[in-house]
Amino acid sequence: MKFPSLWSVAFGAFLVSLLAQCSDYNKMLKSGNLEEKLSYAEAALDSGNCFRALPLYDELMRLTRGTERAPDVHWNRALTHDCINDFYLSRYYFQSFVKTFPNDARVEKAMFRAALCSYYLSPESSLDQTDTRTAIDELQLFMDRYPASALRDSTQNMIEGLRGKLEVKAFENARLYHKTGNYKSATIAMAHAIEDYPGSPYQEELQFLIIDSHHRYAAQSTNRRKLERYNDAIQAFHTFASRFPESARMDEARRLFDSSVQAIAELESDPTTNPANR
Repeated sequence: MKFPSLWSVAFGAFLVSLLAQCSDYNKMLKSGNLEEKLSYAEAALDSGNCFRALPLYDELMRLTRGTERAPDVHWNRALTHDCINDFYLSRYYFQSFVKTFPNDARVEKAMFRAALCSYYLSPESSLDQTDTRTAIDELQLFMDRYPASALRDSTQNMIEGLRGKLEVKAFENARLYHKTGNYKSATIAMAHAIEDYPGSPYQEELQFLIIDSHHRYAAQSTNRRKLERYNDAIQAFHTFASRFPESARMDEARRLFDSSVQAIAELESDPTTNPANR
């Protein structure tokens, strides 16, 4: 007589247990007992079975609306979405909690958790940074609302990290204009990046690339425009030299300066571009 293997017995027991759990869960979904449903949903959330908890809290939101149970259910609904990394809906329910229950003791934490969801939604710097700006605004609003919060330092650190992404994005966008030969747009984007992020580690490189962009833009221009644009390159060099006198790119910058000065001298001596020499 052949006996079943130990593995077969164990798998069979697991299957029976799983089917029993599914049966219990389906019964709970259909149950009209509010207290049992609340207890089951809380146990599922606490144990990390968040996909099971979600349909229950979806129904419990409706069943407990306007009752003393409503704040806890609303809070747990937000936590459940957070548990499954659905940060858009988690943020929505935390924000809704703040508006719906403004006197609840968890409002500060809910506002922070909503902003934290936005922080998690911030993509890498190469992608669109709309969510990053949203996160910065929400984290800053939290600090403004709760200046003495114990979460202030961690909030400030997150804001600085997000601003770092925006700095990288601004630098990469400006450099892309330069790489693709769109030198006028490059100078504008670089000037904005320098102004918007004064503490950026890319300040020196941006300031140098402004010189280079002006010089290249002048070289591509008609003779009528060259004089003005080479002068822009010269002015950009003076700014660079005053801000970064010890720069490793000073020799390159000076070559662009000298080339611009020479080009202007040639233009001014050319009767076709300088009427005074006719």
